[in-house]
Amino acid sequence: MNAYVRSAAMKAAVVTGPGRLAIEDIPVPEPGPGEVRLRIRGCGVCASNLVPWSGPEWMTFPTEPGGLGHEGWGVVDALGEGVEGLDPGQPVAALTYHAYAGYDIGPASHVLPLPQALATRPFPGEPFGCAMNIFERADIRAGHMVAIVGIGFLGAILTRLATRAGACVLAVSRRQFSLDVALKMGAQETLALGSDRGSIVKRISEMTEGTLCDRVIEATGKQAPLDLSAELARERGRLVIAGYHQDGSRQVDMQLWNWRGLDVINAHERDPAIYLQGIARAIAAVEDGTLDPDAFLTHRYPLARLGEALDATRDRPDGFLKAWVEMP
Repeated sequence: MNAYVRSAAMKAAVVTGPGRLAIEDIPVPEPGPGEVRLRIRGCGVCASNLVPWSGPEWMTFPTEPGGLGHEGWGVVDALGEGVEGLDPGQPVAALTYHAYAGYDIGPASHVLPLPQALATRPFPGEPFGCAMNIFERADIRAGHMVAIVGIGFLGAILTRLATRAGACVLAVSRRQFSLDVALKMGAQETLALGSDRGSIVKRISEMTEGTLCDRVIEATGKQAPLDLSAELARERGRLVIAGYHQDGSRQVDMQLWNWRGLDVINAHERDPAIYLQGIARAIAAVEDGTLDPDAFLTHRYPLARLGEALDATRDRPDGFLKAWVEMP
């Protein structure tokens, strides 16, 4: 047994029903050939958890132990047969799917070593990598006028990346806290999302001398901000869908999209290899000083309070960008 395994059992979160969970003691999993076992130090809480947490008709309870958790990081604990290039005790970010638990396993190819600068700090690599991939597909360049609609975790990171690239960022969000964060990340101007849609379009039209924005990133996952985002994009501009639209179908103004000849990018990825490329870029951005993870991780909870972390992710209390849970 590897020295990093302290017992034969671990704590794991199980969602037992809508808005309910339990912390159970279950056996520590064993890695198979080509797999790595991780001792999870922490896991980010993703907004994609919220629909399963609410208990829709299609949801099956209880969930698998640790399930829904896919933003984990920790240290290598044990190596399966044939795994090379990783060492027990090595700090890593990983793409695994049962990380609301003390340990998780996954393919060695889904594990990325962390530099010393991140060895003891919280770093949910998957969502940071997601932001880097969205930025890559947005193709933001120096001199671009960029509107970012929705300044949560993703919107704040994208504001930072866009301004560092030399773009002029106009941040649109409903919370004053979010607008303040956008200014800290370099936004030139902020606009309240609760304002009349027409007044927001008029203001940005005035600022751009009627041309509107080269790039618009929608980062809310809601219908009304999606509609606004399309109106803010100039002719032949690029509309980037970064929000996770998980609560049903959407309608779009195809007349507007056609007339302006918009490039519409769905910036969500499903290929693990692309996820990992994004995580690697995020690690590099931390190392070169572009990103400070601590600025975006605002709420920490122990695993036993995962339910509160999910509720905070849903309700967005003042000062909230992203929650993460710490393992016992």
